[in-house]
Amino acid sequence: MDVLSVSVDSVYSHKVWNETELIKMTGKDIPFPMVSDQTGSIGRLYGVYDEEAGVNVRGRFLIDPEGVVQAAEILSPPVGRNPEELLRQIKAYQHHQKTGEVIPSGWKEGDKTIKPHAGLAGKVWEVWQPPKE
Repeated sequence: MDVLSVSVDSVYSHKVWNETELIKMTGKDIPFPMVSDQTGSIGRLYGVYDEEAGVNVRGRFLIDPEGVVQAAEILSPPVGRNPEELLRQIKAYQHHQKTGEVIPSGWKEGDKTIKPHAGLAGKVWEVWQPPKE
């Protein structure tokens, strides 16, 4: 799994942000490459570049080994992302790729999955129930 961060900021801005903000919040450097997309070309490809503001809005994309976008999330600046949900989704997609099993709503690593077959139509409720809160 590869993780990249992409923004229109320069590599120098990324360095300053890492050293003056992130390290103070987490006590460590950003653990993945930060890509500078100063022209917005990458953001345009994924539909997150705001032409008027000249920035990429917050988005995240899970791209499988074949280059297919499996999940996307676009958030406006006032709402932060959820790293735990991102990691859960990565694990779910990886589990599916290995097993072919379907990952139900709210699944966490180690939870039950569904083995798809023709006789399952209309009977999913017999093999899976949503978690009780």
